[in-house]
Amino acid sequence: MERIYYGEHSEQFGDLRLPEGEGPFPLAIVIHGGFWRTSFGLDIIQEVAEDLTREGIATWNIEYRRVGHAGGGWPGTFNDVGRAADYVRELAAVHPIDVRRVFTIGHSAGGQLALWLAARPSLPVSSELSHFADPLSVYGAVSLAGVLDMHLMHEIHDYRNKITNAQEPLDPVADLLGGTPDEFPERYTETSPFDLIPIDVTQILVHGALDVNVPVGISAQYHQAAKIGHRSIRYLELPDAEHFMLTDIQTDAWSLIKEEIHEMLSI
Repeated sequence: MERIYYGEHSEQFGDLRLPEGEGPFPLAIVIHGGFWRTSFGLDIIQEVAEDLTREGIATWNIEYRRVGHAGGGWPGTFNDVGRAADYVRELAAVHPIDVRRVFTIGHSAGGQLALWLAARPSLPVSSELSHFADPLSVYGAVSLAGVLDMHLMHEIHDYRNKITNAQEPLDPVADLLGGTPDEFPERYTETSPFDLIPIDVTQILVHGALDVNVPVGISAQYHQAAKIGHRSIRYLELPDAEHFMLTDIQTDAWSLIKEEIHEMLSI
């Protein structure tokens, strides 16, 4: 494993892992979750990166500024993730990486970022997030219990706060984007995979039916909207899985996810 900085901030780095052999290898841009907050870092998805590397896939496990860091949230979190993805070209210049087979994979909030990266080249030129000169195009995107509808996730937390009369309301989407959809409608539409449909890459969506952190209906509704006319999108709803099983490499869920990834790369 080699830790490489793609920027000057202490959180602008990634861990590059290469399989044994000569390559060139497909590469997974691995994106951790944690509701975009400083409490969680790339270590929580490290085992996924290590296991993918054992499967013959190079991995670029990226860190990024999050809510609570100076410059994190809107738009810094997205700028960092985009910059880390574009840095793949520099990695490929000195390492045996096949830039034609780069895909994103993220869990929870990282699932949102994984699909957002895939959609980034088609953002409107008016967007604050469209300043990248040549955004990296990816081969595919894998969402593991992803927050694929930012509007809906905000509404869910807003409802929960009201019915529980929460003394410390939890709304990680509003914290990330700096406010509500009424205050910043463009920020929601430019970061929500649901609003960015169609995302024209091969997609794998996996969600556990027992998930209480990100409701499974978010992925189900995204799939219903995205599959119309789409050439390749797979949705797996796992009846016996909860949120964190999807990144536990000892589970049957993870074994199934790996099979799907290998199938995607063989297309």
